[in-house]
Amino acid sequence: MDTEENNRKKQNAVRLSIFSNLFLTIAKIVTGLLIGSVSIISEGIHSGMDLLASFVAYFSVRKSSEPPDADHAFGHGKYEDASGLIEALLIVLAAGIIIWEAVQKLIHGGDLISFELLYAGMIVMGVSAVMNFFVSQKLMRVAKETESIALESDAWHLRADVLTSLGVLAGLILIQLTHLVFLDSVIAIIVALFILREAYFLIRRSFADLMDQSLEPEEIEKIEVIICRHANEYTNFHSLKTRRSGPGRFVEFHLMMPHATPLKEAHAVLKEIEHDLENEISRVTVIVHLDPCDGRCSEYVCSFVCKRKK
Repeated sequence: MDTEENNRKKQNAVRLSIFSNLFLTIAKIVTGLLIGSVSIISEGIHSGMDLLASFVAYFSVRKSSEPPDADHAFGHGKYEDASGLIEALLIVLAAGIIIWEAVQKLIHGGDLISFELLYAGMIVMGVSAVMNFFVSQKLMRVAKETESIALESDAWHLRADVLTSLGVLAGLILIQLTHLVFLDSVIAIIVALFILREAYFLIRRSFADLMDQSLEPEEIEKIEVIICRHANEYTNFHSLKTRRSGPGRFVEFHLMMPHATPLKEAHAVLKEIEHDLENEISRVTVIVHLDPCDGRCSEYVCSFVCKRKK
């Protein structure tokens, strides 16, 4: 799939997320205020933060798709990594607001719940769970196809919203049956704790990419296997470094060639390895440094190459 098609799919997916979150935010907050339910209002705040996160994701996928320029020689992929961190911090803010409101209602009381309208709240929570399920499936599918961290973060937000909406729905049914109003605040706090758990994993993932953490061990092993296919054409490779930037990957290593190898031939070997890596590792940029063998061939497993070149 070409870059332009990837960008179009990502932007269309985020637009869908924006419109669905806008609708659900309004529906939940209005319903929560009418009923006097802090758990429904907390879900509205959650959806509101999801809406802000979707705007952040939309901005990041547009910026990250821009080609490298004089000031950003390695591209703009870090916009997606920064987006994930911002989205996680928005989730923490939402959870803090929810816990504060719920605790205040437990301590001081609040507006009485309108039991006559509880069914409206149940319907809104049910609709929210269904909508977010299908939208999150769409986002996750596009995220996997395009390897977009921003979209994946947005999809996880909505998947969490599915579970919290179902939890609030179950709580509303319990309140309707028992008339134990304090359960409303307890449910809201449980929702907030679940949201904080989601934020923790997003922060850890985003921070790792922003700090240029190496690729997953499985990917590094695959890279090494590809390089080793050409082992009869070089003496050694070392200083392998990898990192991720948004959906892109960067691979850098030193390739040691027999000292008598002509530059043109060494360059041809290098290009073959680059070609194989680019064909088998998606969205990868390869940087190879050529080093001459120092003649101590006994140190290298493939020392016969040096003998062949002499």
